[in-house]
Order: sequence, then structure tokens, then C-alpha cells
Amino acid sequence: MTQSIKKISNSEIEIKIEISKEEFASYYKKAISDLGKNIKVKGFREGHVPDSVVEKEIGNAQILEHAAQEAIGQNYIRVVRENDLQVVDRPKVEILKLALGSPFNFKIKVTVLPEIQLPDYRKIVSLVKKEKEKVKVGEDEIQKTIDWLRRSRSKLIALGREARKGDFVEVEYFSPQIENGRKRKDSFVLGQGGFIPGFEEKIEGMKAGQETEEFSVDIPKNHFVKELAGKKVNFKIKLIAVFKMEPPELNDKFAQSVGKFKDVASLKESIKEGILAEKESKAREKFRQKILEKIINSIEWDIPKVLIEAEKNRLFEEFKKSFSRGSQSSFEDYLLRTKKTEKEVRESFEKPAIRNIKISLTLREISKKENIKASPQEIENQINEWLKRYPDVESAKSLDLEKLKEYTKERIINEKTLQLLEEVAEKS
Repeated sequence: MTQSIKKISNSEIEIKIEISKEEFASYYKKAISDLGKNIKVKGFREGHVPDSVVEKEIGNAQILEHAAQEAIGQNYIRVVRENDLQVVDRPKVEILKLALGSPFNFKIKVTVLPEIQLPDYRKIVSLVKKEKEKVKVGEDEIQKTIDWLRRSRSKLIALGREARKGDFVEVEYFSPQIENGRKRKDSFVLGQGGFIPGFEEKIEGMKAGQETEEFSVDIPKNHFVKELAGKKVNFKIKLIAVFKMEPPELNDKFAQSVGKFKDVASLKESIKEGILAEKESKAREKFRQKILEKIINSIEWDIPKVLIEAEKNRLFEEFKKSFSRGSQSSFEDYLLRTKKTEKEVRESFEKPAIRNIKISLTLREISKKENIKASPQEIENQINEWLKRYPDVESAKSLDLEKLKEYTKERIINEKTLQLLEEVAEKS
């Protein structure tokens, strides 16, 4: 086999391949064998028909076509692997010459990851200033978490009286203007449910089993559902149950019940460390995004449409799946509520898709230039950590380990590249 690769554009190449007549003869012979397995000819057992008879029964044209498909598939994959081509679309094949007793010639046009011209990213990054703000954790933040822990472990005592602020209530409600009047159930601390003003107030004074008359509330103009913002919306509520919340006393026994803590002091210290780590992580992520924005805005981009569409579809499918992960509403409900079409929602992911691609390509090019790699041991350790999330071996069998390895390798390299960029910025 001989090959040549020609660049057509920044993200499209043309591969020409010639397979010698001797090599193609072996593909032709294999094609006869493959096609002859299922052919039925009187006087011969199935799968044992001589090649000459198979040729006569099937015809050269069909055998040549089968041989050509095999040759194209195998040699195309070989060229892609040998040249480390980052293919992002289905290849377009054109047969140039196909005849028995002659070399087989064909060419393939395919879209690959676009080449990008990196700017002087070290110089750009050195000019990015890191915020000097010191990350702190206040006592009120620790107390807020403690209060939440106590509330989440509260004993609920059913009450026969009317609901008051501070009670834990279970309700069923609906609006004829939202999701076609679909009934919803919810439970919350009355006065802290975060509903639209005028909603929770209707529950106060009600007893379990009682229902409100249909009432209207004014939706704030800045409400996240634009179609409802600034409008009057009708609701009807049924109070299912009223409970008194009895949170456990804050003592060493409570701390021990929450986790492996010796006393309240060690629980508070753990909470402080957790909040601090989260704040530092957010600050680091904000800084990294600032660095990446500076670099990608200094690059001239020509991203193939097929790559944008693929990423857009991935983000869209992830968004759809999010409705099946513990959400009370479905994607169809979301479309009804927002009065959007599936196509409109999909198109809304175009900008995030383009940004993701720019960041991915930039990190990829920088890691290549800086010779940043992920060792087999690093990949294995990361995968082992990932597998700990699965309760047993059976549930982990559904994973595609090869894809997981590639994904893990990319994540490790990206993390190392981002750390390098941070170091360059901080040193400056």
C-alpha cells in the first residue's frame, strides 16, 4: 500500500491510497470466501462451494465491490492510526480505479481537528492578574451548615393544629397555566420554601386535608421563566400534613452520628475545611477561566461545522438526561413551560459548544507543545478512584474501559496543563 495525504483546508484533508494488484488479489480471494459461505449451489454443501463456482454464481462485480469495501475500511484505519489523524466526521470515499488484475486506487476526504496557531500564551498568561482576595470562612457559615444538618435529622411530629411559620408541611398544588395543570407535591419549612410571595402565606392557618380556593399571585418581572414573568398566575393548594420539627441537640453524640467525629469541635473543623476547600476551588476555577479566555481570544478560529454540531448535540443530550435524574418534571414539561421547541433548545447550546471546543483545542495544543503526558500509572490510579463509585463489579461491567482510559488520560493532561498556566501566571 502507498499513501499520500494532502491538506485541503484548515480542517479537511484528502488521503490517496493505492493497493498493489497482488495485495488486492488477496482481498478479492477473501471476498469470494466470505460471499461463498452463504451461497447455495446444487451438488455442493453450503460453505464448501469452489471459488470458481462462487465467481460464476455471484459475478465479478459483486465480488469486486465486497473486496473494495474491505480494502478501504482496513487501509483507511491503518493510515489514520499511523499518522495520528484526529478524525471528527465520516469519511467521503471516491473510487478512482477498480479492476481485477490491476492496482486498486481510491481517495478519501475527511474532516479532522483544525490546526490552531498558538499565540505566545506564556506572555499572555503572565499578564493575567490573580485576585488578591483571601478566602475566609465565617462562623455564620459554619453555623448555617450545622443548622442544616440538625434540620435534616429532625424528628417530625404530626400536628393536629393549623399550619404556622416554621412548621414542616407537605402540600399538593397546581396551576392551570403551568404544565397543563399538572399536580405537584412538595415539602418544606413554611416561610422558608422560597416560593413566589403570596403562595406560602395561603397555607398559614390551614389544617391537614384542607384546600384553598383558586387564588392568583403576581409573578416577579425578573422571574427565571420568562413566559410567566410579570403575569398573574392562578394556583390551588391542598395541605396534606403539618409537622413540628424537633432537631437533635447539638452535642458530641450528634457529631458522632453525623460521621467519624470525636466531638462538636471536630465536626465544626471539618465543616470549615469543606467550605474553605469549596471556596478555594471556585476561586481557582474562576482564575483558570480568566486565563483561558485571554488565550482563546488571541487565536484566529476556523472550527468545522460538524465539530460544533457534535458538541452541541452532546450538550443537548446531557441537558435532556438531567430531567431523568431525580427531577420532578420531564423534558416535555420543560418545553411546554418555556414554550420552546426541541430545535430551539438544541440551538441554544451553540455558544457553549463553540467555547468548549476552543478550550479543548487550546489545551490540547499547549499540552503537545509543553510535552505534557499522563503516565499509565496515573491513568490506572484515576480509573480505580472512579470505579470506587460503583457498588459492585457487575454494575461496573457496563463501562467501556477503552473510552474511560482515553477520557481519563485527557482529563489528567488537561489538569496538568491548567496547573502549568496557573504557575506561569502566579510567578509573574
